[in-house]
Amino acid sequence: MKLLKTAAALAVGVALLTGCNDDDVKYVDHTEVKIATYNLSFDRNTFEDLVAEMALTSAQQTALVETYLEDRDAMAPADKTTAEKVIQIRNVAAIIQKTRPDVLMMGEYNNDGTGEDLSALKGFQTNYLSVAQSLDGAGGEANLEPIEYPFAESYGTNTGRLSGFDLNNDGYVAKKEDVNSFNYANDSWGFGKYHGQYAFALMSKYEIDTKNTRTFQNFKWKDLEGAENPFLDGENWYTDEEWQLMTLSSKNHVDAPILVPTKDGTETIHILMSHPTPPVFDTGKNLLQNAAEVEFWHSYVTNAQDFYDDAGKTGALTEGAHFVIVGDQNLDAATGAGDGMTEVMAALHADPVVNQNVTNGDLYPTSYGAAEYAVEGSPNHPYPNRITAEFGSGGINADHAIPSASLNIVDSGVYWQATYEEGRLLFNDDRIGGGKKKDISSDHRMVWVKAQF
Repeated sequence: MKLLKTAAALAVGVALLTGCNDDDVKYVDHTEVKIATYNLSFDRNTFEDLVAEMALTSAQQTALVETYLEDRDAMAPADKTTAEKVIQIRNVAAIIQKTRPDVLMMGEYNNDGTGEDLSALKGFQTNYLSVAQSLDGAGGEANLEPIEYPFAESYGTNTGRLSGFDLNNDGYVAKKEDVNSFNYANDSWGFGKYHGQYAFALMSKYEIDTKNTRTFQNFKWKDLEGAENPFLDGENWYTDEEWQLMTLSSKNHVDAPILVPTKDGTETIHILMSHPTPPVFDTGKNLLQNAAEVEFWHSYVTNAQDFYDDAGKTGALTEGAHFVIVGDQNLDAATGAGDGMTEVMAALHADPVVNQNVTNGDLYPTSYGAAEYAVEGSPNHPYPNRITAEFGSGGINADHAIPSASLNIVDSGVYWQATYEEGRLLFNDDRIGGGKKKDISSDHRMVWVKAQF
């Protein structure tokens, strides 16, 4: 079990796991659990860049931000860039402090490739999440409450994991010395200019059952039931040798059980995390892989086939187990929304194994900010208030928190403030960079569901 060992975090962990005399924090009173997914867009040029940004103390951050707001043009280029990154991280931390999820899957959170180095996560907790942030954006008054996550995990990723093959069929096989290039990224098992780019992580107020966590980083695409070597432009995309080795997951598929103490005993919720490749940027291979990565979880939660994990254990999710499928799936369920095979996501949404109040009912996560954005950014989306991501050609419902039918979901949402709502500067702020998207916080929005026990 990996812990974020700040004093405050440890104190919270003790309260959650053992209880104390204060009735307000006794673990037996924790009957509602808020589970969220958020693609943070922390896709830095190197893992070391992210570690360095997270290591900045609150005082160092404030000095950079104040100078930036006063006269950014007078700053050294490196300091100006760092200040903008600090503002982005602070705004993301503010969104987390405002929404206060108990369990949070964070996409595009770079790591060392293996997930063993937690320094960026520790820095995020100590220097950002444990420090009061502002709902009013850069330079605003610190008016939010800090939040502590005693438990954190980062996971191995296929992004930037060099394959040794010409996976994009451009006639060139990338080598180690091509790191940080598109050649390197395109010939890795998952797109990444270095091993660890675009990885994901998990933070939790409750214990993460690491002994029973399953990862499927090395599960082969060919072994998904019904899978075939993509046949495009009259030939197979992969050579026979490549197809035998090609991983299904562009990052990883992870089943992380969360142990929630309640008055009736410990409840286990399986947090099923993934971040499929976007279904664009090539001649069609990514379209098929994106769909296959989503189909993996559909088969896993319905026991449609046995799966082997990275530890050699076989099987699917136990029937009746609580789960929430979380992550930027890069796929909408609405017909005609985006470039992906929407019918694959729609089939998952329609399956009775998932909570129909969330996937096809009144609790589908929505926001006023999305509806407002759709007027200009994506006017043809059939469900504009469901959009969770801004893209160049419009927006789609890319980010999902899909709970099992076994969970009693009492609330849900997408945190995306409209122009008339408090907190808007966390999404659009003309003072910073280009004034929106990744310059301010992220081009994706946090999506959450609340389960009641």
